Amino acid sequence: MKNENTMLKAGVLGAGHLGKIHLRLLNQSEKYELVGFYDADPINAKKVTEEFGYTYFDTIVGLIDAVDMVDIVTPTLSHYDCAIQAIAKGKHIFIEKPITNTVKEAENIRELLAKHNLRGQVGHVERFNPAFIAVKDHLENPMFIETHRLAEFNPRGTDVPVVLDLMIHDIDIILSVVGSKVKHVSASGVSVISDTPDIANARIEFENGCVANLTASRISLKNMRKTRFFQKDAYISVDFLEKKCEVVKMKDAPELPGDFDMILQNAEGLKKQIYFDNPEIASNNAILDELETFADAINNNTAPVVTLHDGTEALRVATMIIEQF
Repeated sequence: MKNENTMLKAGVLGAGHLGKIHLRLLNQSEKYELVGFYDADPINAKKVTEEFGYTYFDTIVGLIDAVDMVDIVTPTLSHYDCAIQAIAKGKHIFIEKPITNTVKEAENIRELLAKHNLRGQVGHVERFNPAFIAVKDHLENPMFIETHRLAEFNPRGTDVPVVLDLMIHDIDIILSVVGSKVKHVSASGVSVISDTPDIANARIEFENGCVANLTASRISLKNMRKTRFFQKDAYISVDFLEKKCEVVKMKDAPELPGDFDMILQNAEGLKKQIYFDNPEIASNNAILDELETFADAINNNTAPVVTLHDGTEALRVATMIIEQF
């Protein structure tokens, strides 16, 4: 039984593919009371209402007025307008990635939220991927990072470059791990089937010497979402798709290694022992987790896991990459 007293009233803007998932999860969450949704397409809205029984509001303002938290799952171009309307009415906002269409818009939203003392979170859902959560504490000052995010072609999403559609997930993960400023970005992209690049490669160099090499494609024959981190005495890989991870570490080799110990010796004769330190992966629903941790941030007046600053910086780097094309 849901506890109605402490539950936040939530409303969803946009009932497309992802919007429907958000509606379902908010509806089953212990932390929210789903009030209803707005969708610009009345035919789709009617279908969603008939199929799931959610309450449909025929205006954005009507929905915003009825809730505490507005969940913005509309196309990126309208994120800014939806967010501004919600903030003006004193509502907290959860906003899907990419945060907005331009960095300037993102900065405006951040300033307005701070001014009104409201909370905002960006839907960079890979931060809640159980495989990434499992290895997060093992990541210490990685100096080389390689990411591959490949997707089969899907007409949904080709309204934005592949960098904003797919690569931005990895940009956010990398920025959350590397505690250093971006020094230089180089990139190339190719349009194959869309008006914007469908495949892109970027190299991000950080002031601390870390280098990240990112590849994203939405015209692949198979799906892949893998990231590899290399750091002193460790190699860590995360498979975001299969929700698997691997942590390979090195330590000084023992005087008398056992028969099955894996020993590496460099040219100087230094011996290192390789061992696996794979953490437990706890299964979860990443989208539900991101929405519920946001409820906690609102109720406890604490910083969300993925702040608007994080979302803005990911967009800033994505924009730098796109400008290279």
